[in-house]
Amino acid sequence: MKMIQSTAAAIAALAMTASVQADSKIVIKGSDTLGAKLVPQLKEAYVQAGNKVDIEIQAQGSSHAFSNLLAGSADIGMSSRKVKDSETDKFNAAGKKLVEHVAAWDMIAVIVNDKNPVRKLTLKQIEGIFTGDITDWSQVGGKSGKISVYTRNTSSGTYKSFQKLGMSKRDYATHCQKMEGNQQIATEVSKNPLGIGYVGLAYSKGESYRAVKVDNVAASPSKVAKYPLARKLFYYTIGEPAGESAKFLDWATSSDKAAEVVGTVGFIPTSAAK
Repeated sequence: MKMIQSTAAAIAALAMTASVQADSKIVIKGSDTLGAKLVPQLKEAYVQAGNKVDIEIQAQGSSHAFSNLLAGSADIGMSSRKVKDSETDKFNAAGKKLVEHVAAWDMIAVIVNDKNPVRKLTLKQIEGIFTGDITDWSQVGGKSGKISVYTRNTSSGTYKSFQKLGMSKRDYATHCQKMEGNQQIATEVSKNPLGIGYVGLAYSKGESYRAVKVDNVAASPSKVAKYPLARKLFYYTIGEPAGESAKFLDWATSSDKAAEVVGTVGFIPTSAAK
């Protein structure tokens, strides 16, 4: 009899442990801009501070933030753009309310190969390059050579943010080469003296490429108010967050330690941007 009671107690304890473990997991999906560097480092600092929680991060693009939140396969969505009206409509139709949380500020840096003599571009020239109106470096003060254009893929929030901020919402040129993430664009521009692309501020400096000034303003945190390609980055949740998600988001968006991580990675804490 005692053995049966003991076994039952053990099973109950295991079930309780499993329940606690399940409740202590946060699934975060979406933006590569947030999910490749920033959120993993926030996770590390959060866990080191003594928070016993399992945080799973998948960075596949901002569109995945909303599709996974809608499907119930993410607790927090990361996005480098605001939610679209068409996406909001889907949540409303499902009886779900999206809540937006500002993660940080970012600056989309336009990068060129280090061997390229072009050091600044106007917003109009950038629009021309990425829409295909300008196809040779000699048209913007560089040496003659066909421009190789690298962009993010269509599921990326940065792809859409850049289209809005830097291209007057015009279509990308058909010859643009779409890349999976910021690092892939940086790598291609590093290898190609005729290449140009755009990346988040955290990726704006490299050994073989550099960011150009845009309308004579450098992509520097101190210039965030004047830089034409500055934008907010977001977390999204279904309704107001609760439990571990609420604790993590509150820490990630308001604590001094999180702000320090945001700045170290290469983004701009919301408090500093204000």
